[in-house]
Amino acid sequence: MSPIPEKFDEITPAGTAGSPDLFEAHDREKQIYQGGVEKFNQLGWKRLTIVLIVEAVALGTLSIPATFAKLGMVAGVICCIGLGLIAVYTSYIIGMVKVKFPHISNYPEAGRQMFGRWGYEIVFAMLCLELLLAAGSHCLTGTIAFANITGSHVCSLVFGAVSAVILLIFAIPPSFSEMAILGFVDFASIIIAVIITIIGTGVESSHSMSLSEVNWSAWPKENLTFAEAFIALSNIIFAYSFALCQFSFMDEMHTPTDFPKSIWALGLTEISIYTITGALVYAFVGQGVKSPALLSAGHTLSRVAFGIALPVIFISGSINTVVLGRLIHGRIFQDSNIRFVNTKWGWITWLTVVTVLTILEFVVAEVIPFFDDLLSLISSLFVSGFTFYFPAIMWFMFLRNGNMLSPMNILLTVVNVLIFAVGLIVLVAGTYSSIVDIVSARCFFSLIWWIVIADSQQINSYAKGTVGGVFSCSST
Repeated sequence: MSPIPEKFDEITPAGTAGSPDLFEAHDREKQIYQGGVEKFNQLGWKRLTIVLIVEAVALGTLSIPATFAKLGMVAGVICCIGLGLIAVYTSYIIGMVKVKFPHISNYPEAGRQMFGRWGYEIVFAMLCLELLLAAGSHCLTGTIAFANITGSHVCSLVFGAVSAVILLIFAIPPSFSEMAILGFVDFASIIIAVIITIIGTGVESSHSMSLSEVNWSAWPKENLTFAEAFIALSNIIFAYSFALCQFSFMDEMHTPTDFPKSIWALGLTEISIYTITGALVYAFVGQGVKSPALLSAGHTLSRVAFGIALPVIFISGSINTVVLGRLIHGRIFQDSNIRFVNTKWGWITWLTVVTVLTILEFVVAEVIPFFDDLLSLISSLFVSGFTFYFPAIMWFMFLRNGNMLSPMNILLTVVNVLIFAVGLIVLVAGTYSSIVDIVSARCFFSLIWWIVIADSQQINSYAKGTVGGVFSCSST
């Protein structure tokens, strides 16, 4: 946990000498501090890979096939591979910045390094909102999963509350190395669920019709609107949003210079899973593919797939709560050993923070109950910065060196300018598209008004009957 003083005495109040009680208190505080440092310094590159997979390979996988249905097979494959490679490159930039500036313990600290105090505050607010919305989307997916598995008419609010409690339980461990243990279950869960979905959609398609009759297309769907196209693109971007937690994860590494192994392992894994899943499920189902994709596996198999996917829904969701909790808890107790969560008060305050955050995530899931639009809104407002334009800025400020006119610097300058431009385009066009789809071309303030007042003002998704009401018992 950065920054870490070289000597414990540097953080110990002066004047402890001369009193046995003070000596004893000093030794006890020193043990707590050293235990905390050891607790938060156990992550190797293999565990980092697992933690990144837990954070990254989750809801993104479930939204990709529907994205292919809008963009078409060719554009879907190109976007999955191209955006994946960009995410790997920008993650590499973040890792190099962390190695160069070891005191950067999270993304807001990187904001401070770039823009000073205001940079810290702005990025802190962005990251908190992104993590809160992302965890809320997992609570929403849990609600959908339980409703689909049980097939009952139980009020969806009950399933939402159950999902929130499970997210809270998984968010109790404060260390990422501890979360990595759950990561193996998480990864196996999503892989098995995806395989079941692919096989199930393939078998069902072959039974109902010839695979050659499935209405999939190499090109974008007819009458594709700008908003629909950008929402689909934003969902792919959301799937590659692992960069936002990388500073926090690397802060627990005992050998941070090993990070490139994790980045490439994760990047290639994600690109393969997303591209194969999106292409095959779309080819088997066609334009009727649903989001989350598990809903397309047929009545029985979708229930089985959702059951197997429950670990990834909740473990991946909870790690967002842990990262957010660590940000807030660490900021509140930055000058106290309470931040290490290895004392009575450390645990009490930690449990309080994650409980409050989980309640807020439940509220998010009930206030914005539409899967694709929520992922798109998150991507456009926040992931556009954490994955694209912030890393590009970091390269220009911290990593560029040598002759400006050298071939390598010219190439990297062009690459980072393009990445910066992509980030701004996603921020503006993606946010606009998400809002248009939610509030039918109303301005952004209409969205805020709707969220606060819970009033349906020409809401497209509600008009289509595709989602339930705010805090209602309707089907999600």
